[in-house]
Amino acid sequence: MLVLGLDIGTTTVSAVVMQGGEVLAAKTLKNDAFLPDRPVWERAQKVETIVAAAMQAVTELRTAYPQIERIGLTGQQHGIVYLDRAGAPLSPLYTWQDGRGDLPYDGQQSYAARLTELTGYPLATGYGLVTHFYNLKNGLVPENAAVFCTIHDYIAMRLSGRTAPKIDPSDAASFGCFDLEHGCFDTAALQKAGIDPAILPELAEAPCLGGEPPVYVAIGDNQASFLGATGGKTGCMLVNVGTGSQFSVHVPRYITCPGLETRPFPNGGYLLVGSSLCGGRAYALLERFFRETAAALGLSTASCYEAMGRLLDEAPAPADPVRVVPLFQGTRAEPGLRGSIENISVDNFTPLSLLYGMLQGMTDELHEMYRHYADQSGSSGALYGSGNGLRKNAHLRRCFERTFGQPLTLSRNEEEAACGAALFAAAN
Repeated sequence: MLVLGLDIGTTTVSAVVMQGGEVLAAKTLKNDAFLPDRPVWERAQKVETIVAAAMQAVTELRTAYPQIERIGLTGQQHGIVYLDRAGAPLSPLYTWQDGRGDLPYDGQQSYAARLTELTGYPLATGYGLVTHFYNLKNGLVPENAAVFCTIHDYIAMRLSGRTAPKIDPSDAASFGCFDLEHGCFDTAALQKAGIDPAILPELAEAPCLGGEPPVYVAIGDNQASFLGATGGKTGCMLVNVGTGSQFSVHVPRYITCPGLETRPFPNGGYLLVGSSLCGGRAYALLERFFRETAAALGLSTASCYEAMGRLLDEAPAPADPVRVVPLFQGTRAEPGLRGSIENISVDNFTPLSLLYGMLQGMTDELHEMYRHYADQSGSSGALYGSGNGLRKNAHLRRCFERTFGQPLTLSRNEEEAACGAALFAAAN
């Protein structure tokens, strides 16, 4: 079976054609859809620009592979676009980066904080219901708006020939005020905040939305990336190191763990997710430090990555390296926290020791999230890895294997989210 997977990202639109778990073709287009001349806190995109890129990718791949039998979708969560009763867009896409939820509600608290107080659910700016709450209070909801949905749910609706969106719980939970245990929006909590639940999209009863070829309900990009990186496997763990980094583990039943967020998973179960704000950027900051040091000594260089890799390749790991806590940007819970370099001695105050200390610190940040999970569940599965931070750095991969005490299987597919969407459609 040939399946097309489509990922509607914030800056790119990616598509793959898969057969039997193997990628036959891939295409990535730029998503230059941000609207100019907007308030500094607003991050909105033109819907039809995104749709045009998505349709171009689908058309080109279907032309090259006319035997495609199913289409799966994923994309940037949290954001919303308003639609009328005929399914036509009435607004731009307010993305997950939109900052209106942080604006002052009453001079004392933000819109996000006020909605959190009213509903009892922890909410942040960029969440769909926070954006809607601000728009509602400021008269910005389009007059004929019947529903809002994510951009990938809108594109799935268009591709399937429907006039109203359907949404998977893995996407729905990203709006906020979603009852994870019962798999539905908490309408009572929304009504306390003065929000009419009718504005929310209907949850999909079945994964197939219709169309020719059949189009499947869009799933959250975090969950899709997990599927794409693990080859569709569940009951396992994933570490992702890109600019940021994440630890994710699939569990069959609803549980909560300190420091981890519980998210619905397509076809059942949940994903426990912990995120680092800095992640792979920590290694980039160390490269910048070395580069600026070289420049201060009159040794200008465009990049120090090759030299850093050579030093790691040629010298064994120090027996007692410095300890690095790479909290350059704090944590989600405590953004004011900062990092540190400890255990410095006359023997280990060296570039090599700092390199190994940084790699270990990046690993320890995700391993601490794993420990929160393991202390509560006492079980784990195979360890998978994704992201360029791991793909391009064998030393970091080995550091994860030592710390987690098991082999790390690197994802074969770079477009994990698009692959995950394809695998979801193929399995249903």
